[in-house]
Amino acid sequence: MKVEKVVTNKHKKEFLAFPARLFSGDSNYIRPLDKDIEGVFDPERNKFFRFGECERFLFLNDQKEVVGKIAVFINKKYKQKQPTGGFGFFDCIDEEETANFIFDFAKNWLQQKGMEAMDGPINFGERDKFWGLLTEGFSEPLYAMNYNAPYYKKLFENYGFQVYFNQLCFGRKIHNPVADKFLEMHERISKNKAISAKRMKVKNLEKFAIDFTEIYNKAWANHGEGKQLTNAQTLKLFLTLKPVINEHISWFIYENEKPIAMWMNIPDLNQWFKYLNGKFGIWQKLKFLLMKKLTKNKKMVGLVFGIVPEWQKKGIDGFMIWEGTKHFRKATDFEDYEMQWIGDFNPKMMKIAESLETEVTRKLATYRLLFDQEKEFERHPVL
Repeated sequence: MKVEKVVTNKHKKEFLAFPARLFSGDSNYIRPLDKDIEGVFDPERNKFFRFGECERFLFLNDQKEVVGKIAVFINKKYKQKQPTGGFGFFDCIDEEETANFIFDFAKNWLQQKGMEAMDGPINFGERDKFWGLLTEGFSEPLYAMNYNAPYYKKLFENYGFQVYFNQLCFGRKIHNPVADKFLEMHERISKNKAISAKRMKVKNLEKFAIDFTEIYNKAWANHGEGKQLTNAQTLKLFLTLKPVINEHISWFIYENEKPIAMWMNIPDLNQWFKYLNGKFGIWQKLKFLLMKKLTKNKKMVGLVFGIVPEWQKKGIDGFMIWEGTKHFRKATDFEDYEMQWIGDFNPKMMKIAESLETEVTRKLATYRLLFDQEKEFERHPVL
């Protein structure tokens, strides 16, 4: 087996193209945008290079054919019980010997950096993108979500990886009946004249960014691994989302104009990007804009659902769900709803997802390998 570090433009193109060839016969595979993958490995665009390092590699057989690839990295902010490195963007043919060679290579690379364990497949960045191995629900992936063949699970577990935590996606059909309890909550809360619902509109983006920040910081930032957001950070995020915001599907709830709850959703971008074959140059951007106008996107993605503590368990969730649902049923073409993954270490968020009358649509797993097999393996602590 020959190993080539990704350094040249030819290497970079092959790193992007190999999965597309590998899954060419899989109708569910959607090639990620090349720019999104390359952005992970660009020190100018990825802040994680400030406190970590990352390299990626191609693996060739005796016929000089690429049979696998991987990125390996250390992140000083990835605090674990033992020094733990990471790897991601793993792809491999269905051959255990090849996979073992790649895993051995990653393990040795990380051991030389002082690591005692490795997690994967994860991202050299935040958890919201390219994180986890798909183990159940082999349907079209959401935007920036990993996709792989079913045999990958066997390759990981036969090597000795164990599940550190599972990542669950929940979804439902938008036109399925809404639970009576939500309708009852909506009827009761509607009698409170201080409570109002507003859908997010682009012309008031700065106001909604401020309201989002207030709700988020009260509802989630102090829960588990949450982080405090600033208004500037939220506005930057909203401006990034601006081209794909649908003004009918994100909702905010107010008490006397004070923000108390929000339900943020966007269209599933992959329903458009799947026609671009990973490219996003000027012609693809024009095609994307045209498809947005002419092609019906039937899937929306849940990003964040939050209620400030003083209004939790008082029916605001039911009010918001029905207020939003009855509107976007009439105003949009969406038929399916799926939430971004929730870790099984977060029972509070899972309970919220289940309360929305969803079902598990897919499961991913974050795997861990302890280099010292005599040490006791521990799952991700429950929040």
